[in-house]
Amino acid sequence: MSFTHLDDAGNARMVDVTEKQPTVRSATARGFVRCAEHVVAALRDGTVPKGDVLAVARIAGIQAAKRTPELLPLAHVIGVHGATVDLRVEDGGVQIEATVRTADRTGVEMEALTAVAVAALAVVDMVKGLDKGTSFTDVRIISKTGGKSGSWHRPDEPAQP
Repeated sequence: MSFTHLDDAGNARMVDVTEKQPTVRSATARGFVRCAEHVVAALRDGTVPKGDVLAVARIAGIQAAKRTPELLPLAHVIGVHGATVDLRVEDGGVQIEATVRTADRTGVEMEALTAVAVAALAVVDMVKGLDKGTSFTDVRIISKTGGKSGSWHRPDEPAQP
């Protein structure tokens, strides 16, 4: 068996995508920040002491998508041409969805996952003074388009949150 990220000697390597043609690609990821009831109430009425949690998390997620190759050593530096991070306060916490788009040689799944994870971290950071038990879970890709493998949608996920 051969591994795409190992050379013949077993050393880690970055896959060479030089010869691949750029194509339009997108990926959408979701995750959930679990919050205590009083934290959800503070999020809904805008009384979290640190300020606008959702705005901070949105910007953190977008920034994270653009910096993914700095965090994942074998990720390619690609043009992040579009990134949206949507957060919705629900009973039990905050639903996060990020969509990242590019016209490049490799996909943006890692960028979408990174956007969700960092947005979730930002929510935790902003509310930890209210509840140290806040956590996040279920960070996953729900769909992707473009590239050699084409379109894919996680079968157990609704198309829209």
